[in-house]
Amino acid sequence: MRTLAPQALGVLVRRGADFATAEDAVQEALIEAARHWPDSPPDDPKAWLLRVAGRKLIDLQRSEAARRRREERVHDEPAQGPTEQADDTLLLLSRCCHPALSPASAIALTLRAVGGLTTAQIATAFLVPEATMAQRISRAKRTITGERFDTPGDARAVLHVLYLMFNEGFTGEVSLAAEAIRLTRQLVAATSRDALDTADPEIAGLLALMLLHHARRDARFTPSGELVPLDQQDRSLWDTSMIAEGVTVLQTALAHDRLGQYQVQAAIAALHDDAPTAEETDWPQILEWYDELAQLTDSPVVALNRAVAVGQVDGPRAGLAVLADVDPGLSRWAAVAAHLYERADDVDRAIQHYRAAADQATSSAERTHLIKQAARLRSGAQT
Repeated sequence: MRTLAPQALGVLVRRGADFATAEDAVQEALIEAARHWPDSPPDDPKAWLLRVAGRKLIDLQRSEAARRRREERVHDEPAQGPTEQADDTLLLLSRCCHPALSPASAIALTLRAVGGLTTAQIATAFLVPEATMAQRISRAKRTITGERFDTPGDARAVLHVLYLMFNEGFTGEVSLAAEAIRLTRQLVAATSRDALDTADPEIAGLLALMLLHHARRDARFTPSGELVPLDQQDRSLWDTSMIAEGVTVLQTALAHDRLGQYQVQAAIAALHDDAPTAEETDWPQILEWYDELAQLTDSPVVALNRAVAVGQVDGPRAGLAVLADVDPGLSRWAAVAAHLYERADDVDRAIQHYRAAADQATSSAERTHLIKQAARLRSGAQT
């Protein structure tokens, strides 16, 4: 049901139904399916769900017309024919990732409509009350009411929302990183079926990036919840099968010779994952990829990460010189500065920046780690 519901919703939206009303119709159809399928499963579940959702949609439209007495709705059930086999994943994601929505609203609506999560689950993932999340989703639906999508919108907007969702990571009962991977897999499958020669390789690039990062999830924290930096992680805990899949997906994307920022980020992640130890990381090649990435985007975050790579290749003082041209207001700027000053044996400045980074940390695990780094250096300086 979780797989079929977004497909049914996508079909109704493509036919011109209002998003919120179509979603209600699909939910009503799912209730009917839960009642009838255990005893009498249909031969074609998708056709059954579409047929019942179509009838529920008509009922809801008639009820709305009777209540409001305006905006006549379609009163006839769509003509029956062969079950539609097109995957409307991209269409539905386009609707949920409409540019009029804020990133937070787009992610919430995507998780609700495409991901099939409950409002309570989404609220838990974002650490907000359920009522607050319900209001956010309702406002998002109102924002896109009246918008009609006959064809999928900008895939890059969809990728951006999925990328932001992945970066939310794991926040309890629901892993937004895992949900982002699942939805991106659906998007890759949908575009592969519908347009083998024109599919944007950045879609596969984003999937590869997610897989290559998510493969390290079990090594990022100690059993007590403390943050473990990449160079100190137990690499035996990394998911080698996920890394292998990520590399394969990345190679397929790069073969199109249409380079994009997600493919480049995935290539950098692959080089980190390929190193048996932190000391064996191929930093010169990573720096080359950062140079490519800097040409594709003027993101200050890219410039910040490139400063780290320069510090590894040309020495910490060279990294600090590059860092001087990066906006110091960035959230991780102080942490990068602390790392480079420590490698340059400037302990006092390293401690100063570790403390500043701790004050700016967005999570308790990160804050604790940075405070401990400052304490470690201070203890060493005193001895």
